[in-house]
Amino acid sequence: MQELIKHGAVQLGRLVRRGEVRASEVVEAHLERAAALNVSLNAITDLQADRALSLAARVDEEFPFDESEASLSGVPVTIKSSIAAKGFKFECGSRTRLGQVADNDAAVVSSIKEEGAIVVGTTNVPEFLMAYETDNAIYGRTNSPIEPSRTPGGSSGGCAAAVAAGMATASFGSDAGGSVRVPAHFCGLYGFKPTPGFIPRSGHWPAAAGPAMLLAGIGPITKTAEDLDFFVRIGCKAETSGDPLSVPDRGVGFQPGDLRRDVRVGWFDHAWETPATAETRTAVQMAAQALSDLGFTVDRIELHGLDAAPDLWWLMFGVCLRTLIANTVPEDYRLHPLAYDAMATAEEEAQTSYHDLLDGWVSRDALRARLTSQMESYPLLLCPVSAIPAFRHGEREWIVDGQTVRYPKVFSYSQVFNLFGLPAATVPVTETADGLPIGVQIVGPPHRDMLVVDAVRHLAEGLDQP
Repeated sequence: MQELIKHGAVQLGRLVRRGEVRASEVVEAHLERAAALNVSLNAITDLQADRALSLAARVDEEFPFDESEASLSGVPVTIKSSIAAKGFKFECGSRTRLGQVADNDAAVVSSIKEEGAIVVGTTNVPEFLMAYETDNAIYGRTNSPIEPSRTPGGSSGGCAAAVAAGMATASFGSDAGGSVRVPAHFCGLYGFKPTPGFIPRSGHWPAAAGPAMLLAGIGPITKTAEDLDFFVRIGCKAETSGDPLSVPDRGVGFQPGDLRRDVRVGWFDHAWETPATAETRTAVQMAAQALSDLGFTVDRIELHGLDAAPDLWWLMFGVCLRTLIANTVPEDYRLHPLAYDAMATAEEEAQTSYHDLLDGWVSRDALRARLTSQMESYPLLLCPVSAIPAFRHGEREWIVDGQTVRYPKVFSYSQVFNLFGLPAATVPVTETADGLPIGVQIVGPPHRDMLVVDAVRHLAEGLDQP
């Protein structure tokens, strides 16, 4: 049965619908993996095995299925603990929410359940999602299944660790500064951050509001490009009420293969005064060559006039979210130490004026217009996800090409596309000499989410990836 954990979600759904394997066998295989590994990895914090097995047995009782049967029948998934899954803990890693259980499903969870997916558990996160590694005062630290001395990333680190370890076929996380794409990159997986609202964010806590309305998105982490495509399509069909930026008819009719080979791709491996490791640069160049070999026009480019983007992201994320969190917790409450590394200091917050915020907001819109204008020539961008592969727990600076790169600026390549609200995906490409995964990032224009997803499938084909 352990062979089953190697398959992607869509493939397992096919096997179940054809009667080649029972849903109970699929779920049991993943639960056996969780029983063996979750104690050491600490990825799933609310694992409900009996519930999952009961649902799988119900699927088996319904076989044979009619032609309309859901595509993910019997397929086990996990959900980030900041996204409501009815009956599962919904704590977001914070002692202020200890013991909270979701009364209803988030819109995206309802969508995948309608396709037959079985939620086996919710996953670990840093408190208030404020870190690029996963640890909190309730459940402790999550370790990478690739190398336990390293982090699987954050804030969707538990999601990525569960999928990479074979405890689930896929997971849904959220991303305001790389929190889906970075864990996917660290764990050798696919990950997608949509244009804000393309996949409705209703049912997420904290709710998308203020700057987070522009920065944050909900998206899948998967083993295969086929699965990424499928989960994005299912997610964007979710009920739109509750997310002010979501609108009906979000272009879900865009079919695989519609991406024309005359779409130009611009690639870069150095920007925002943040050098990437030599192996990361090689991965970007490998991806560029793979698309070129498929017939795309692929050019090395430089982005112009966007130097201030990381500082503007920090204003919206590090400064503003500190203020919002401070208004949420008791006055004397201390967050987990990780959170303070990913937010402005009290002094920086106090020194930020109304005029600073207003000027930053206006600058953000001006730079977004500048970038989207440049993307008229190159609708797809190819670049690093992060300047480094998965780091060791607690590391906060690295020497890259003789330059010191510090946390969290090392993730500028992801952060800026949250600032501008562009759809972006991680594609696994290669590994470092010591076996750490390296992914690359594909970015598209606002609201062209399915263009990005289709580009992911093409790149996976060019790289001979699943």
